[in-house]
Amino acid sequence: MASSSPPILPTTTTTTTTNSSSAFRLFLSRLSDSTRRSLSHRRPWSELLDWSAFSRPDSVSSAAARLRRNLPYFRVNYLLLLAVALAFSLLTHPFSLFLLLSLLGAWSFLYLFRPNDSPPLVLLGRQFSDRETLAALSLLTLLVIFLTSVGSLIVSALTVGSGLVCLHAAFRVPEDLFLDDQEAAVGAGAGLLSFLGGVDSSAVAAAVRV
Repeated sequence: MASSSPPILPTTTTTTTTNSSSAFRLFLSRLSDSTRRSLSHRRPWSELLDWSAFSRPDSVSSAAARLRRNLPYFRVNYLLLLAVALAFSLLTHPFSLFLLLSLLGAWSFLYLFRPNDSPPLVLLGRQFSDRETLAALSLLTLLVIFLTSVGSLIVSALTVGSGLVCLHAAFRVPEDLFLDDQEAAVGAGAGLLSFLGGVDSSAVAAAVRV
């Protein structure tokens, strides 16, 4: 009897995994490039912590004027300080950090980096469409943020960090700080958070969901 040829194994899973990995690597690459470009606007920490440039503002209007000058000038440094405050709060609360990482993993593998040609998501014998998956992930995110300590932890960390930033900006004398026309026009939008828009539109819209 002639031997039959071995069956051809389907390659859908391999192709889906490859597409997801490629999209994820492209996302990380563009995120890294955008972050490096944003960090290039960071001011020297020695300038931020120059104690000889600190003095008490004469009035509320003087403090407000300092805020308007210092916030755009030290915007990247201030955003880094906020990120450090948030990271410290999460590291001191491992359960909240675990919840956030789990939530990020769910968004990444179930929606953001899941190719369009992948088979529908099946959970507990029920098939979920992309719209239903998005709705479920959004609901899960709201539950994690508002029904656990994660939301209050994030708000507390950002509140404390913002208070320290405003305090520094109000007491830092800005007479020795010079913003050129380009930086003044760009303002705070060109700081560390500017990569969100670029990465969202280019990496997530173009690379993710391929």
